[in-house]
Amino acid sequence: MVSSVTTAKPARARGPYAKSAQRWQEILEAATTVFATHGYRGGSLRDISRQLNLSLTSIVHHFGTKYELLEAVLERADKTVGTGFAAFDFEADCAERGVALATLERVRSNLERPELLRLLAILAAESSAPEHPAHDWFVNRYRTKKAALAEAFAFDQAEGRIDGARDPEQLSASLIGTWDGLQLQWLIDPSTDMVRGMRAFFEWAAPEALQPES
Repeated sequence: MVSSVTTAKPARARGPYAKSAQRWQEILEAATTVFATHGYRGGSLRDISRQLNLSLTSIVHHFGTKYELLEAVLERADKTVGTGFAAFDFEADCAERGVALATLERVRSNLERPELLRLLAILAAESSAPEHPAHDWFVNRYRTKKAALAEAFAFDQAEGRIDGARDPEQLSASLIGTWDGLQLQWLIDPSTDMVRGMRAFFEWAAPEALQPES
């Protein structure tokens, strides 16, 4: 039975609202480039304003402070290359196909986003200093990712995809370390084969997880 109810199209922002949203996005893009090139300490609001030919007042109007802009940049980057943004739902893919195959797919998709990977790599290293403004953000990011992946590995065990004798928390921590390490090697030397390296990790840590791929 086909419903007679029609779905209304969402209204598009017009006038000053659309311009404000576009400006917000442009500032985020410019800030991503600046922070990915110079880090948080080396990149300034003035660098961002010069790139866009905007006044500092305009940037502060949209984001308030440099740290608020940094946080928005990090959240956007993590949703894009992290675990669960709209275009590619990592958590749903883990549930459907397993952590190993979902991870390999995410690694392939991230090859098209080097600037965002570079941004996270640079700022993660910077934020290892406890006094860095993004230190707590990254602490929370890694704790959340580790817990989510451990839960996904445990789900794989319940589904019979991974040997139940393996430690989900250890698998999670090792996967994150391998993933970050391979991404950094690829950023330094693009000839590094991230997909091959990640597949080798699963062949070593949980080869049974790759069975559906073969």
